[in-house]
Amino acid sequence: MSWQTYVDDHLMYEIEGNHLTSAAVIGHDGTVWAQSANFPQFKPEEIAAIMNDFAEPGTLAPTGLYLGGTKYMVIQGEAGAVIRGKKGSGGITVKKTNQALIVGIYDEPMTPGQCNVIVERLGDYLIEQGL
Repeated sequence: MSWQTYVDDHLMYEIEGNHLTSAAVIGHDGTVWAQSANFPQFKPEEIAAIMNDFAEPGTLAPTGLYLGGTKYMVIQGEAGAVIRGKKGSGGITVKKTNQALIVGIYDEPMTPGQCNVIVERLGDYLIEQGL
């Protein structure tokens, strides 16, 4: 299965009538493996900061998580595994696998919990596959 298929079929699918706003699979080095059409253009240092927070949990909390120049307030996550952020009525979930970051961005009416389920389910599956 191609990485684009994972984004199209496993991240951008409908859950209870809602969809993620955008999603991507990004390598630990910041290389985009696949993304939805409207995924924000991000800077390499934004991915480096996310990777640093996975290595040293809590480093993003004081400054916020930035992706594509958008600042998200970091909320509860799972140290070293999941980072969650909130901005207004939307937010972001980032799940770290062995080789990649699974990123989902949402806006209302999708709920944070729905975004978490979509992103973390795919991340857990990829971890089980050794990816």
